[in-house]
Amino acid sequence: MDALRKQATKFREQVAKQQQAVIKQFSSSGYESSDVVVIDEVEMQRHHHLEKLYRATRAGKDFQKEIVKAAETFTAIGYKHIETGTKLSEDCCKYGAENNSDNILAKAASVYGDARKHVEKEHEELNRLLSTQVLDPLRQMINGAPLEDARHLAQRYSRMRQEAEAQREEIARRQVRVRESQTAEQVAKLHAAEAKMQELKANMAVLGKEASAALAAVEAQQQRLTFQRLVAMVEGEKTFHLRVAAILGEIEAEMVSDRQKKESAPPVAVSENGSEKTMYFLAEATHPFSAESEKELSFSKGDFVVVRKVSPSGWSEGECNGRAGWFPSAYVEKRQRIPSINSAGEVF
Repeated sequence: MDALRKQATKFREQVAKQQQAVIKQFSSSGYESSDVVVIDEVEMQRHHHLEKLYRATRAGKDFQKEIVKAAETFTAIGYKHIETGTKLSEDCCKYGAENNSDNILAKAASVYGDARKHVEKEHEELNRLLSTQVLDPLRQMINGAPLEDARHLAQRYSRMRQEAEAQREEIARRQVRVRESQTAEQVAKLHAAEAKMQELKANMAVLGKEASAALAAVEAQQQRLTFQRLVAMVEGEKTFHLRVAAILGEIEAEMVSDRQKKESAPPVAVSENGSEKTMYFLAEATHPFSAESEKELSFSKGDFVVVRKVSPSGWSEGECNGRAGWFPSAYVEKRQRIPSINSAGEVF
């Protein structure tokens, strides 16, 4: 009786282990490490290799998802940027058209509005690149059949491994029964269990190699594709920023040039009526000046200039060496006053 009780207790323990193995097998969603005793050294190495590949492909897939999420956010922000920039471009062009005169702000608004259109076109090109060269290829691989097929092979191998461990325990039980009662029936059952174990081991070897090859191929493809998409993203952003910088640099130079020309241009002469008096004085040039337009007057250092008008803008109008024009007031120093005359030529 004691022997039967011990045997019954041992049997219950074995059944409990099998139940735990089944629960663990069906509760797991992928190929995970387990406490299953390995069949042999080769199987253990194969198991560790598959486990490493499975985790690597899962990490690669998760990283691809993060890149997709970031690229989707960049694209959404880009479309919002395009919408805002297009509206600003229209407003600038409208202001420039409605205030079309010798107004430096109106001209700058028109220049910026036109350049803004080109900036938004570059943004559209960046969004197109992110969609076609980053998002589409990564989404295709994340949801593609090769990855899922390879992972399913690894999961099948994991289930077969559980089955082989259960069969190993079955062989151990059959061996005990044969030792206790070496009948033909018990021996036949032991041989059947051992034959099934050999079949399982052969199937595991084939399936393990197939799963390893599939996962290794997927991992290599993940590494290669993800790297290429990252490079494409970097190159796309670099090209975008360089082109936008070139556009903005060009319009900045044009706007600054227009402002400098406006500030440095000699004032427009205002016609005088006959009752106004003009004060003339003689000045000596302290610095040479070279005219840049027909309205300006050139002279050398030491030349004497008859100054006929001084403008608050820092420019003066006068005559030197038979030519008349405008020049910077700071380039001459007053020497003596010349008698005043009116427009009729009368001297005062």
